[in-house]
Amino acid sequence: MPKFFVLDTNVLLHNSASIFSFANNTVVLPITVIEELDKFKRNNDELGRNARHVIRALDQLRSRGRLGDGVEMDNGGTLMITVEKKEIPGTCIDHSIPDNWIIATAYNLHQDGKRTIFVSKDINARLKADALGLDVMDFEKEKSDLNSLYTGWQTLLVPPTVVDGFHQDDRQALEGVELMTNEFVLLQDESNPKHSGIGRAVDRNHILHMNAKFETAWKVRPRSKEQRMALDLLLDPKVDLVTLIGQAGTGKTLLALAAGLTTTLSEERYEKLLVSRPIIPLGRDIGYLPGTKDEKMKLWMQPIFDNLSYLMSLQHNGYLEETTQQTVSRLLKEEVVEMEALTYIRGRSISKQFVIIDEAQNLTPHEVKTIISRVGEGTKMVLTGDPHQIDNPYLDSNSNGLTYTVERLKGHAGCGHITLTKSERSRLSALAADYL
Repeated sequence: MPKFFVLDTNVLLHNSASIFSFANNTVVLPITVIEELDKFKRNNDELGRNARHVIRALDQLRSRGRLGDGVEMDNGGTLMITVEKKEIPGTCIDHSIPDNWIIATAYNLHQDGKRTIFVSKDINARLKADALGLDVMDFEKEKSDLNSLYTGWQTLLVPPTVVDGFHQDDRQALEGVELMTNEFVLLQDESNPKHSGIGRAVDRNHILHMNAKFETAWKVRPRSKEQRMALDLLLDPKVDLVTLIGQAGTGKTLLALAAGLTTTLSEERYEKLLVSRPIIPLGRDIGYLPGTKDEKMKLWMQPIFDNLSYLMSLQHNGYLEETTQQTVSRLLKEEVVEMEALTYIRGRSISKQFVIIDEAQNLTPHEVKTIISRVGEGTKMVLTGDPHQIDNPYLDSNSNGLTYTVERLKGHAGCGHITLTKSERSRLSALAADYL
C-alpha cells in the first residue's frame, strides 16, 4: 500500500530537497505550507533561500501536470498540493494555528483510509499528530547517532612487543584492525597499561608517531591526550578540515585559536585568521543588536575575545608596550584577525586563511556544506561545538551539521576529528559539566 507523507513547513525549510526524499510514495503539501513558504521567501538567510528553492522546484514540477491532482517525480513518487482546509470535528484543536491545518490534512487523509505519515521537525506538532492517532516521524535523512559517533581515536590492547616496536620505529603495522585515515590509536600493553604509545593512522593498518613539532601552540600545552591529538591535527598543514566536539571547558575553541595564531602570526602559513559563529540565541538576525556591524559583532563574539585576550596574555612579554586588549584590537584593526558573521560568508571564496567556525552545532547540514564549499586554495577550516547545547529549535544532537560532517567525512584524507571529553577550564567548570 503506497504511503502518503504529509510534510510540515519546517521540513522544507530545513532541507529544500526533502520533497524528493520519499521515492515511490506520495508527498503531500497542504496549501498552508505553500502560504508559509511565501512568508519566508523574502528572507535573506538560509530559511529564505530554502523557501525560494522549494518554490522554484514546485514550479518546475507544475509543467508535468496539475499539482492539485498530483504529478510524477523522477524518483517514482508523486507530489500533490491539497487546497482543502477541513477541520477536525470533536477535538479542541485551534484551527487558527497554521500547524493545525497541516495536521488536519494528514488526519483527513488517514480518515479516508490512506496510509498517512506526518513528517515534522517540530516536536510539539508531532505530539499533537500522535494524539490524533497518526503515524509521525522526524525528517532523518541527514541524521547521525551521537552515541555511536566517530570519536577520532581508539584504544588497542596489544602485546608489549608491539609497543616496543612502535617506540623503536617511525611506522608501525597493526594486524586485525581497520583504521580510518587520521584516526589516532592509543597502544596499551595488555599486561601494563602504563606502557603505551599514541600514533596517527596513515592508512587502514599503519600508524605513525605524532609530530613533536605539534606539541604546543602559542605557549598553550595540551593537558590531556585528546588535546594533544587535537593539536596534532590543528597544526598539521596536510589536514584541511578539523572537527572538534566537546562539552564546555574541554578547550576546543582555545586550542583552535592557539593553532590559528601560531600558524598565522608566527609561521605566516596563512594570511589571516578568520573566526565566525552562527547568530542563534536571542534573535535570528544581527540587526536585533544596536550599533554598527563591528559593535554588534563584538557582543556576539565576546567568548572569542575572552579566549584571544587570554592567549595574548601568555605572550605578554612580546607586547610590553600595550595591554592584551590593545593587542587584540590592533590585530583586528590590521585585519590579521577577522571576526565575521556567517551571514556574510556565503558567496565568498576564502583562500590562504585559517578559518574557525565556533558553535557549529547550531548549523544545519546544508549550512555546513555551504560554508565548507567556500574554502579556497591554502585554507584550513576548523569546526568546533557541543552537540548537547543546541539553540536552533529544529536541530538536535543527531541532526545538526557538526555531527553530520564528522560522520560523513571520517576517514577521508585531509580531514580529522577528535571528541574531547575532559573539562580542563577549571575544577568548578568540570563539576558543572559532569553533575549539573
